[in-house]
Amino acid sequence: QVQLVESGGGLVQPGGSLRLSCAASGGSVFNFGATTWYRQAPGKQRELVASISRGGSTNYADSVKGRFSISRDDAKNTVFLQMNSLKPDDTAVYSCNRNLFVSGRWETYWGQGTQVTVSS
Repeated sequence: QVQLVESGGGLVQPGGSLRLSCAASGGSVFNFGATTWYRQAPGKQRELVASISRGGSTNYADSVKGRFSISRDDAKNTVFLQMNSLKPDDTAVYSCNRNLFVSGRWETYWGQGTQVTVSS
């Protein structure tokens, strides 16, 4: 019943910014666990980009540190990835993974992914 709906991807020029959203909907969520953003470019392995723990601590890949910021708004059931100073190498499909306490148990959910293209 629970779904993760991602939005915010698109085409942006180098140096520009995008904000990705990952919203949980369709069920009763009683608690929010860790969330991780991943990305995968064609022909490359999936890469961990950023994560936020249940307690709010954050971690980032070295390649995005200082440019990306992960945050959470529990009232909106949404996790965000703010991406600044974007580079062509950031081009990839971005997906979120969330641990949610739903219907009496912890479950892991994936979003379908959203395309980010950085090009002049």
